[in-house]
Amino acid sequence: MCKRNLEVMDSVRRGAQLAIEECQYQFRNRRWNCSTLDSLPVFGKVVTQGTREAAFVYAISSAGVAFAVTRACSSGELEKCGCDRTVHGVSPQGFQWSGCSDNIAYGVAFSQSFVDVRERSKGASSSRALMNLHNNEAGRKAILSHMRVECKCHGVSGSCEVKTCWRAVPPFRQVGHALKEKFDGATEVEPRRVGSSRALVPRNAQFKPHTDEDLVYLEPSPDFCEQDIRSGVLGTRGRTCNKTSKAIDGCELLCCGRGFHTAQVELAERCSCKFHWCCFVKCRQCQRLVELHTCR
Repeated sequence: MCKRNLEVMDSVRRGAQLAIEECQYQFRNRRWNCSTLDSLPVFGKVVTQGTREAAFVYAISSAGVAFAVTRACSSGELEKCGCDRTVHGVSPQGFQWSGCSDNIAYGVAFSQSFVDVRERSKGASSSRALMNLHNNEAGRKAILSHMRVECKCHGVSGSCEVKTCWRAVPPFRQVGHALKEKFDGATEVEPRRVGSSRALVPRNAQFKPHTDEDLVYLEPSPDFCEQDIRSGVLGTRGRTCNKTSKAIDGCELLCCGRGFHTAQVELAERCSCKFHWCCFVKCRQCQRLVELHTCR
């Protein structure tokens, strides 16, 4: 498939990089902070277990590929696709569909064929394949459910006599926030035979069934406090924490009750900036002492 779609591979690479950066941003204050390794799998052994962290990684990766390929279509980088030409005419709200609507249908279809193929080759009846396929689709749904309409006004002196609009993908940060919320409310599931096929159902019968947009996982996560090479857990020793916070980024929770070191660190930062005509800004370098707290 890679050989058949060589021109798309750079977009896939960008999508993967986007997913890694977004994962690390969303989990920057958590015990598991989406660390990457110089080996495969890039997120380490954490994603080989059926935890909610693995669910997020699969969802954000699938979304990243769909997002990057869609943007590449709209910018004219790919010969096989372009703008979405199905969006045209006049909308019920009275504006004219015009411009270059993002071809999210192509991006999603490519993500399905590229990202899902590995799971389908394992046999879609295995529990982990079912989990991965579900979360891949949830990642793509996070983009689809946040598509937005962007418009431009035309007329004398900027009046809006004529308004042309197009559909656009949301900022990827918005997709990351949506999936992080799904992570916090993810459903623990187990495989069960439903009719002639196997499906994932909530492990706790009191929970309502999950939707296509929810994340699902098969096993509880470790606490990520102590390093465990066998499980791919790096632990939180040496991590910077917030002494005054009572949330998960606070020293008490992030350091798992082990306590923390405090050190005085000198920070260099720009200060006393002035604008000079024309046209540059000149700043001084100032030194500032700050307290840095790191987990024992």
